[in-house]
Amino acid sequence: MSKGTIRQILLITDGCSNQGEDPVRVSEQIAKQGISVNVIGVLEDDQTEDPTGLTEVNDIAEAGNGVSRIVYAEELSETVQMVTQQAITQTIQSYVSKELKDIFGKEVNEEELSPETKEEVHEIVEDLGETVDLQVLILIDTSASMQHKMSAVRESLNDLVISLRSRLGGYYFSIYHFPTRRQITKRLLSWTNEGAEIAKVFPKLATGGITPTGAALKEAVKMFDEEVIGEEQDYDIIDSSYRSSS
Repeated sequence: MSKGTIRQILLITDGCSNQGEDPVRVSEQIAKQGISVNVIGVLEDDQTEDPTGLTEVNDIAEAGNGVSRIVYAEELSETVQMVTQQAITQTIQSYVSKELKDIFGKEVNEEELSPETKEEVHEIVEDLGETVDLQVLILIDTSASMQHKMSAVRESLNDLVISLRSRLGGYYFSIYHFPTRRQITKRLLSWTNEGAEIAKVFPKLATGGITPTGAALKEAVKMFDEEVIGEEQDYDIIDSSYRSSS
């Protein structure tokens, strides 16, 4: 059974994009490359949810076949872990659905499956959720309004790496931020699986400027071309014994 590698972008932001390309359109194009775009919108502790910002966060994730959440800074750590895992499961379930369609020749609702087949599918999804390899690019909005949220972002990324270590599957992550003075995005950390490297990143961060989210996403996705782990994207997640019995 070939597991491949699940690839994700995790965008952490606190406001609407205000310059450059439409981030929803860019996210849709990224999803066509087999990379999901997950978005976490971060609110100030005393801030009410901004309907405009909420809509964009959700729209970017939906277009990118990803997961979105709007949270307060104090909830960010738990949310980053949850969104990452939910996106893994969502991707696996999508591939399972495609496999079932190939087997049965039509779209199959889970309720149509026999209890034995349903249990097997659940076991496959659960197993792959723990064992599939993961490559996640973390893209941090460092516009001016994010200044007081950087400590929460740092803590959330430290906790994310701890949760990734607890999985059986391999993982690599990299960190980029936007905007910068001379370029749209800047690499803070190359592909690595060493959580200790995160401590070296945040002293380099300076907040300020506008929010060109679409352009930043477009630049960030190019970084997946760097070879760090197996790039296989085709999943064969229903094993041969099940195929032969069906």
